[in-house]
Amino acid sequence: MRSPLLSVTLSLILVCLIGWLLVVGRSLILPFVIALIVWYMINALAHAIRAIPIGHWHLPGFISLTLALLVIFVAATMVLDIVTVNLTQLAQDAPTYQRRLEELFDQVSSHLDLNDPIELKDLLPDSVVPRMVTAGASLVTTLAGSASLVFIYILFLVLEQSTFDRKFERLFATPERAEAAFAMRAEINRSIMHYFSIKTAVSVATGALTSLVLIAIGLPYAALFGFIAFLLNYIPTIGSLIGVIFPSLLAIVYYDSLAPFIAIATGLGLIQFAIGNLIEPRLMGSNLNLSGLVIMLSLAFWGAIWGVVGMVLCVPLTVMIVIVCARFDGARPIAVLLSQTGEIAPRPEDRPDT
Repeated sequence: MRSPLLSVTLSLILVCLIGWLLVVGRSLILPFVIALIVWYMINALAHAIRAIPIGHWHLPGFISLTLALLVIFVAATMVLDIVTVNLTQLAQDAPTYQRRLEELFDQVSSHLDLNDPIELKDLLPDSVVPRMVTAGASLVTTLAGSASLVFIYILFLVLEQSTFDRKFERLFATPERAEAAFAMRAEINRSIMHYFSIKTAVSVATGALTSLVLIAIGLPYAALFGFIAFLLNYIPTIGSLIGVIFPSLLAIVYYDSLAPFIAIATGLGLIQFAIGNLIEPRLMGSNLNLSGLVIMLSLAFWGAIWGVVGMVLCVPLTVMIVIVCARFDGARPIAVLLSQTGEIAPRPEDRPDT
């Protein structure tokens, strides 16, 4: 009989090996993961389009799938073009903003009568602002360059998805095991669909409201900051804070007074607070059942492995781990520790017949 210590040791070795593979194979795995996310969104949108009644009938599956593919492709192309144009312009204007920031440090030092004036290079390396903007522009360029590979993955996933259920069923020796696996997959799909549908809706609202506030005040690059707010809203806790900091810092160096900075920081802060603490929790409910500490640890772990993409995916990945662990007796303690209340749903075979 295998000892508990040996089982724990083997489990730790397996976790370390998987983590190492995720880091080493990042350049190969990430495009496929992004393709899976987009493919999942395409199917969800196609399902929503097909559910729209047209008289007494609905659109066929292949037409709704084609429309969903076109909608997401056109939307992604438009957003990428807008972000690229804004980042290019920001990269050109970055030296001006850096000089303005240095002037502000000089003014603060003179008002405080400091013997050793505060300089930008004391806080940040030389030319850090242009380099940060250039890095952002190169990131968008890299994403655009890998978009063709992602698109090929998506195309093959769409073409072969009709065979997935049949292949999945034949992985198991008995119909009972196949049924249990399909039930677990359905539960994972429900949880992830619930999370992404609500998160996407509130992220779109956050990005749109952020752009409107910045346009009303007159800050440039409103579309870029709206997209950043949309993307960062997927990152738990710290994403909303960063979404407020970026445009607020630009307002300091763009305007000659602090009134626009205060207005932008207050307006964006109220938007993030209202959506993140009032609206989203009511819509999300307790469906995810994840501990706040676990979410932060997951954010740090997946962020260290896959960067921003890992931060965006940390919650759904952790939800998948909880659901899978809850299905096996040996791994149920892990699901209990990761959950918010310690209460996890019983396995279908353990539920009493009704």
